[in-house]
Amino acid sequence: MNRKQSNLCVSVDFTHSDTLLQLVDAVGPHVCMIKTHIDIICDFDINLVHSLSSLSRKHDFLIFEDRKFADIGNTVSLQYSSGAHKIASWSHLTNAHALPGDGIVHGLKKVGLPLNRGLLLLAQMSSAGSLADSSYTQATLDMARRHSDFVIGFIAQQRLGTLDEGFLILTPGVGLDVKGDGMGQQYRTPDEVVDAGTDVIIVGRGVTGNEHSVDYVKSAEQALRYKKAGWDAIRRVHHV
Repeated sequence: MNRKQSNLCVSVDFTHSDTLLQLVDAVGPHVCMIKTHIDIICDFDINLVHSLSSLSRKHDFLIFEDRKFADIGNTVSLQYSSGAHKIASWSHLTNAHALPGDGIVHGLKKVGLPLNRGLLLLAQMSSAGSLADSSYTQATLDMARRHSDFVIGFIAQQRLGTLDEGFLILTPGVGLDVKGDGMGQQYRTPDEVVDAGTDVIIVGRGVTGNEHSVDYVKSAEQALRYKKAGWDAIRRVHHV
């Protein structure tokens, strides 16, 4: 983040490898992180993740596979390490629901920790009607504290824990131009979320647009716009 002066994570919810890679190459210079949903790719093969990893090195960003694991420890360890996607082999970060209990972290940690991977726990969500209430969020924070060797932070809407604990807060639902999408997503501005304690802003369609009419130049321009807005907010709040 400091090297690139960026706290922007772009969520690339594209369904074809070529458009995903072209978009990532276009916005890569402006981001600290790229978020993927690898299971929506229609033409997935292992060459995609090799190319994605190459772009990660080229543009100096982390890859965050938004898998949202939510099963018992043995199952998630296999989902993380095996199958067609082999997520742990290429994704620096992934995430999980706390609902199944500590076993889910144990299962993912067994695979990810030796590979120097990190885990984010879903503590709060940006969708209307979310069932993640304050007691659930507190239980998720307590779980992270028990596994701080592997859990690096949260998907959340505000600061959780104390600053000296070092947990990162990643917040989706960030937009500069709209307040909702008609499907339950609620948007806040970079200033609003950073004021609440966010470290990394997650932006999707506000940068990527629609895959079927994607304009890579415009996406790069929007990424730069969000990068500036996000980093200006960080500098204002943290005096950096």
